[in-house]
Amino acid sequence: MLDIAAELDRWVEEGRDFAVATVVAVGGSAPRGPGAALAVDSEGTAIGSVSGGCVEASVYDRCLQALEDGETVLERFGYSDEDAFAVGLTCGGVLEVMVTPVRADAPARAVFAAALSAAARGETAAVARVSRGPAELLGRGLFVRPDGSYEGGLGGDPELDRAAADEAGALLAAGRTGAFTLPGHREAPSGLTVFVESSVPPPRMIVFGAVDFAAALARTGKFLGYHVTVCDARPVFATRVRFPEADEIVVDWPHRYLRRTATDGRTVLCVLTHDAKFDVPLLEEALRLPVAFVGAMGSRRTHEDRTRKLREAGLTDRELARLRSPIGLDLGARTPEETALSIAAEIVAARRGGTGVPLTGSGTPIHRDGEAGPHVAA
Repeated sequence: MLDIAAELDRWVEEGRDFAVATVVAVGGSAPRGPGAALAVDSEGTAIGSVSGGCVEASVYDRCLQALEDGETVLERFGYSDEDAFAVGLTCGGVLEVMVTPVRADAPARAVFAAALSAAARGETAAVARVSRGPAELLGRGLFVRPDGSYEGGLGGDPELDRAAADEAGALLAAGRTGAFTLPGHREAPSGLTVFVESSVPPPRMIVFGAVDFAAALARTGKFLGYHVTVCDARPVFATRVRFPEADEIVVDWPHRYLRRTATDGRTVLCVLTHDAKFDVPLLEEALRLPVAFVGAMGSRRTHEDRTRKLREAGLTDRELARLRSPIGLDLGARTPEETALSIAAEIVAARRGGTGVPLTGSGTPIHRDGEAGPHVAA
């Protein structure tokens, strides 16, 4: 739901009634992952998607029904030989979709409104909703903030709300969307499954070196959803004209900038300077930070020389093992755009645990259990 927060926030402000269908669990080669959503207003206008086309029509009808009867329902879609092209997933995966009405009289409307507003503003926030449990609790939710405060409720038990808020806060701190189970209590003796959607600012990609390859990589990084910074010590090269797609352009020595800027476990660092006087002090800093990815451009000979200098500077074998160099997958790339694609492919593979080998003939699953994406190397 939070993936279409900007549009839904506008619907709330306009006072529209709508129903939102959210993917809360997936299995096999499901086309989209948890958190993907389709919303339909009382006029029949639809935004978003839960399956990329496979079951949209059926989910659309269920949204209209939820608007009419005011009931939250959990639907399961899987492959069906008899009805594969009507309501089944032709890819063979499984989707569990929760359909929730957000009418003016809905108890959870205030919670939805607060979460959507925060997400639309780019703030860190989460919404936690009961996805399995007694019918009367299904869809009840909490809006959870990074400081641990929350509003809303799952069923009237303050202890249950606090426990759910703590679990949701942990997922939010990791920037993750997922589900957890709460043990049974008086209102739900068999326990509850709570689905959490996290909205966090985009991860950072910092590209060091204002070269042609960096311009192509900045465009690719933006396409992948990163907040892209280009940093170079040479003001004549680090310009807005050369890097129109970058969110930030910084003129500073790379290692000095890296020391003062904020990074986290999702940050990607791409070193394209290809110059030892920049690379070595920068990588000394980078390889000791808890970031997601550190890659450096250069030939294998350059990499060997750079590794020797970094070892002389005191980096351990464990720290050096984090360096991906030469950066990128072997695609036979020649142009800056092709090279940017090879770098982006390695970043995605590192993030998702992919192998980088062709899917054709590999015999390996296209998607890991509990994950989903397009029917290509996502």
